[in-house]
Amino acid sequence: MTIHILCDFDGTITAEDNIIALMRAFAPPEWHALKDDVLAQDISIRSGVGQMFQLLPSADASAYRDYLLDRITLRPGFSTFLAEVRQQVWKFDVVSGGMDFFVHPILQDHVAPDHIYCNVADFSDETVRVDWPYACDAHCTNDCGCCKPTIARTIVDPVDRLIVIGDSVTDFEIAKRADFVYARGQLITLCEAEGIAYAPFETFDDITHHMKEVYV
Repeated sequence: MTIHILCDFDGTITAEDNIIALMRAFAPPEWHALKDDVLAQDISIRSGVGQMFQLLPSADASAYRDYLLDRITLRPGFSTFLAEVRQQVWKFDVVSGGMDFFVHPILQDHVAPDHIYCNVADFSDETVRVDWPYACDAHCTNDCGCCKPTIARTIVDPVDRLIVIGDSVTDFEIAKRADFVYARGQLITLCEAEGIAYAPFETFDDITHHMKEVYV
């Protein structure tokens, strides 16, 4: 049995949700209502996140990147977890609703670019436009933006055991399809409501310990 792990980025690999941090620092107050609507599932992730980024002037692109790279911290135990992944020859991919301009620089010493799936921020217009290279396929109507189930259908072998690691509504659809979920934050509530098998975590050491007990 091969293990294939799909892992969220914002608020999961990183200690803080970077889109929220960016909006809090640079966006006008309108972003709050958009964020609340996304979390309540009143509007789609693609619509809400796209509208939030449109509140940001493209001229400040370097300030956005510098702000995040200066403040981002990885969740404790991530490097040790990746070492265990390599030792056990588990498959590992990052599937993120975040943007390329901060996801790739943060992960450059940890995860190869061809194992990172995220959105693309376009700064060529007056305000930031989000491109969606991993939008929903014909099997998903949730308008996810970065559609994690669509990515899974492309890269995960159906015979592999799918493990999902995440923290929010953006991970809910792929969590429904997982064999097991490591959850924190809002994803715990969603898993409990849906009856999805999960284990809570605060650090990647928690995940490493649990996976070694169950899968090694």
